[in-house]
Formats: sequence, C-alpha cells, structure tokens
Amino acid sequence: MNNNITLKDFIKQAASVIPSRRQTEWFDIEFYAFVHFSPNTYTDLEWGMGNEDPAIFNPTDLDCDSWVDAVKSAGMRGIIITAKHHDGFCLWQTETTMHSVKSSPWKNGRGDVVRELADACRRGGIKFGFYLSPWDRNSKLYGTAEYNDFYRAQLTELLTGYGDVFEVWFDGACGEGPNGRRQEYDFDSYIDLIRKYQPNACIFNDHGPDIRWCGNEGGHARHAEWSVVPRELCYRRTEAQTSAGPLKGDLSYLYNSLDEIGSLHTILYTEGLVFAGSEIDMSIRPGWFYHAAEEPHSLDRLFKTYITSVGGNANFLLNIPPMPNGLFDPRDISRLKELGDAIRESFGNPVTGSAKIEKAETPGSDTQCIYNINFNEPHDIRYVSLSEDITLGQRVSGFLIQRKNWDGWDTVYEGTTVGHKKICPVNLKAIRECRVYITSARDTVNLKHIELY
Repeated sequence: MNNNITLKDFIKQAASVIPSRRQTEWFDIEFYAFVHFSPNTYTDLEWGMGNEDPAIFNPTDLDCDSWVDAVKSAGMRGIIITAKHHDGFCLWQTETTMHSVKSSPWKNGRGDVVRELADACRRGGIKFGFYLSPWDRNSKLYGTAEYNDFYRAQLTELLTGYGDVFEVWFDGACGEGPNGRRQEYDFDSYIDLIRKYQPNACIFNDHGPDIRWCGNEGGHARHAEWSVVPRELCYRRTEAQTSAGPLKGDLSYLYNSLDEIGSLHTILYTEGLVFAGSEIDMSIRPGWFYHAAEEPHSLDRLFKTYITSVGGNANFLLNIPPMPNGLFDPRDISRLKELGDAIRESFGNPVTGSAKIEKAETPGSDTQCIYNINFNEPHDIRYVSLSEDITLGQRVSGFLIQRKNWDGWDTVYEGTTVGHKKICPVNLKAIRECRVYITSARDTVNLKHIELY
C-alpha cells in the first residue's frame, strides 16, 4: 500500500492530467489518411523482403493532388505517407541509400513521392505526416549500432526537407537483420530529433510519447477510451503528471490490446499517469497495400468506425493504397466520397441552436450534474455529441442520455467516457425535452460542447 496519497486525492490528480498543446491540436484533426505505397504495390505483398529491384517502382500517373482531393471528399484533414516501409525502399531523394526512387525509372530517378505529396497537402490545405519504418530489411547495417546513425540520418532528411509535419508514425516492428541479429532501436534519440526539428509534430508509437495504438488494425474501439493512462503503458520519454497510485503494484502486463487500460481499478496500481490519446487505424480494404482483387469495405462499416473512433475519444487513421500507376482506385475514391457525404449529412447541420441548454448540479456531489435540453417545438434527434474541455483534464466516467415522458425519464443511451468527443446514436423522435445526466466523474465536470443532430 502506498500511504503517501489517499484514494480521493489520487482521483483528483487523475482528473487534472492534461494534454500538451500538440496533443490538443492533434485531437482537433480527428480524421486523416494513411497511404501505403512501396515496391509491395507492384509485387502484391504486404511485407516486402528488401531485395526487390527498384526498377519495379514506376508510378507513371502519380497525381498527389488527386489523392488530396479524394481524402478531402471524405472529410479527412491530413495524409501520412509510408516514406519507408519494412522493405527499406525510400520514396524520397535520400542520401543514405540507393534503394530508393533514385534507382527507379520513374522520372529517370529524379522523382520524389514525399515531395509531391507534401506540396499537394499544402496546396489542398491539409496536414502532412510520414511513416518511417525502423525495421529495414534492405540495409546491411540493420542489427548494428551504426544502423541507428543511418536511421537518424533518414529521419533528419524527412524532418527538415518537407515543411511542417503534424505526425511522425513509427511502429516497433523488429525482425531479424541480414547478419542474424535484431536491432536495438534508439527511440530516445529519434524522439529528440523530432522535438528539435518539428516541435509541433505528435509522435505515434506503441508506447507513446504522444499517441498510442488502439491495439488492433480492424478499426475496433474500446467501450471506454481514456486518454489518461498509466505511464507503464506509454513510457517513451513521457513524464508522469501524478504521483503513484495508492495501490502501486505490477502493471507489466499492460498492453494496448487490453480493454481496461484507463479504468479506475487499473490506474490505482500505476507508478504515475500520463496523457496519450488513442489512434484507431484500419485500411479501406482488407490489405494495407494495393491488391487489385480486393474491394473496399462497405460504407456502413466505415461510417460505424468513424462514429466509434472520432466519436469515441480517439482519432481515425484510414489507409487508402494507391494502384501501381500512382492513382487511387476509382472504387476507393467513390467510397471515400460516400463516406464524406454520410458524415456531412449526419453532422453538417446541428439543431443545437434551436435548444435551450441549462446545467444543474445534483444534490450532494460536485462530480455529478445534469444538462437539461428543451425545444420550443418537437425535434427528431439522431445523434448527441458531447465534448469535454480536455485542456482541464478528462473526467467523465459515466453518463446517461434521457428523454422526458409523461411520468418521468427514459434512458435512451448509457455511456462511460467522453473526452475529446463522444458521439451517441439516440434516434429520438419528436422530442421537446431531453437531458444529459453525468452520473460519475473524477472531478468537477467541464463539458465544452453539447451538439444535437
């Protein structure tokens, strides 16, 4: 037992864990694209071997402006490109290796996919980011201390040569190198470079520091998504904002795929809490790279994933793989437009302005409250969207949405966390009065928005 802090004081500390400015700005982006593009696009593989002939990479019709147009039609606000996947092939004019576009016939070896995309993103008014795989199946240095110098040189080129970067994405994939050894990645030095050259960029990694993986690649969200999580889960250069929990113990079992990583019964055992939002990633098709035989997922599946990710206190990263000619498949472009239309139709015209919303405290507790919502005339409500002011901390842990009936209140939705945004499908018909009842929170509730659609 940790006798230095009471349960009440620790919960209050947990309620005050806040995001950095870069994390707050990242949450506001909400929905953006991944683009997996490499020799795998031409070999029909998901993971390349690293021995592919650069001559196969030849996107003769590459048009990054069309990529930007397609993702914007879906309502996305950024693109992250696989500047280098595990096969080690670099999509930019790197000085570190010839296993790159420099050895490709595309534009006589003078092409630069990263440059063309970064410029197109700026023209289109959306964010630009990149993925740089630490695992490199081509480099002969992989598995040696010198490889970290090699990787840092590649990272520096991308951080300094392509303008503002909103997110740097690297996973922890670590396969065996050509010399039979595994690489010890110097993540601390990678993070230092990003902070030096792109201080506003958020860093995605399984273990932080800014953004963590949701734990699956199928777009599946948790029932309760906390951005405030134990440091044991997100320990990469992240300082705890609280003291240890009153039951400080063993959380070595924690991983992103578990469901209850931020719940009270877990965080009581932590060495300290940090803020690290969740990113939900999936591909528009079954594979991450382009395979002609695959079809895009249904509009229903993609829209539901949007609701449970952007509407579940997470950001949504949706992959769209280019075809070998460098263009998006027309089937994917059509599905993106359908998705954007569905999002705009559902959330483009809030009826909140027609409502009177008043907050009332409940007797006996300052961590419960009710937001009464009244209309002058009957309204149909399909969704209720809630947002906390996360700059003051994520606090709500339970809430109800209720409609008034002739003898009291009916519960139409029961939720747990809110955070940056919680979208609640309610499908209320001809209502004049409803309410949001915050049944539990870690401290005083600070809802920033209640939007009705």
